[in-house]
Amino acid sequence: MVNADRFRDSTQILLPSGALNGIREELESRFTVTVRTEDEQVRIIGSPVEIKDAGDFLAMNGVTFA
Repeated sequence: MVNADRFRDSTQILLPSGALNGIREELESRFTVTVRTEDEQVRIIGSPVEIKDAGDFLAMNGVTFA
């Protein structure tokens, strides 16, 4: 059986509020993801493939995350 935490980690990225300043529009236009602002966090949700590619894009733009 698949661990729910592992699946969730492969389908979302959590970032601090403001981490996508200046790149949010490009992120949303290049990848099939949903970007939600929640209190002091930004949640990027998508398929495992899209999340991996979006994570690579974020890293190339200097956004670090675990």
